Amino acid sequence: MSYPPRHPSVTRRIRRAAGAAFVLALSACAQSRDEVLIAAAGNWDAGYGEMNKRGIELAVEQVNRDGGIRGRPLRIIERNDNGEGTKAVSIAAEFVNNPDIVAVVGHVNSGTMIAAAPVYDQGLPAVSTTASTPDLTGISPWVFRVISSDSVNGLDLARFARSKGFARAAVLYENNSYGRGLAQSFERNFGGTIIASDPIPTERDGNFEPFIAWLAGRKPDVVFVAGTEISGLAILREARRQRLATNFLGSDGWTGIVVDTALAEGAYVGAPFSAQDPRPEVQRFTAAFRDKYGMAPDGNSALAYDATMLVARAIAEGGATRTGVRTWLSERTGEKPFPGVTGPLSFNSSGDVVGKGYVMTRVRSGSLVVEGGRRS
Repeated sequence: MSYPPRHPSVTRRIRRAAGAAFVLALSACAQSRDEVLIAAAGNWDAGYGEMNKRGIELAVEQVNRDGGIRGRPLRIIERNDNGEGTKAVSIAAEFVNNPDIVAVVGHVNSGTMIAAAPVYDQGLPAVSTTASTPDLTGISPWVFRVISSDSVNGLDLARFARSKGFARAAVLYENNSYGRGLAQSFERNFGGTIIASDPIPTERDGNFEPFIAWLAGRKPDVVFVAGTEISGLAILREARRQRLATNFLGSDGWTGIVVDTALAEGAYVGAPFSAQDPRPEVQRFTAAFRDKYGMAPDGNSALAYDATMLVARAIAEGGATRTGVRTWLSERTGEKPFPGVTGPLSFNSSGDVVGKGYVMTRVRSGSLVVEGGRRS
């Protein structure tokens, strides 16, 4: 079948359209090449993960608002590992196999970071935000973290408990690497009498009745809980139901309990960050976070923000390569720290942050009010 010849003007329009499409395609490719690509992974479904994600996204937004990385826009690929080790391994493999990804922010909890670390050991730098288990120390030269190890955090919490005059403590812990490591450190450093040390459910609908019932008959001075806000709020709810009158002390995983203003009132919380810190950089970050999300930042969001800004600086000064980023991070010593909103960030040879610890707070009217203790 033959077709009538096209009018010359039609032919010209087709050629112009094809040429424009080709130019747009080239432009898209050039833009893709001009971007700096990093990745992030965490349990975005959990309260602490959601706050991590907000801190990461605020940092990326600010980097790009300030001109990107040496004029190149910073783009981030985000993956939800749901707090599952097997999924974290799969996500880490995806990141490692994407040659355009220069570095990773995350993972955000201890179990997933431990699972993913051997994958990143193939040559992709990863900066964990809130994975605090001692088992991460020295796990890989490609893995760093901006939160202090639970061996340090447990010591801070134990010293604080003793400073309050608490002599008899009960310990409840989530039976995972985070909970176990923190509980062991607290028990080792408490110095008083540990009347109980028991693993607890991690879910909000777990059965906490027998734990509180047992403690109600022994009247500890303080109940230390090594876990997240999910189990924390469930324990506080059951304690109120059974009218257990004692002091409750939580780790950084408890920063999210403030969402229930009445239930959390009076609980002590060890936090890696306080929005009350008067340093100008902290107040700028806090104001920007409030403006974007309508709430105050917590330690999870602050650490995630710091980790992302740290990675952006590493790329800007160390080069947009995996080796360049890792080398730059390893050179952050006490003499050359990165100025984070959670305090100066430097690392030892094992990838652990140096000189960091908890700010001790108490829940008052839905806020974490600084109580005393070591400030990072």
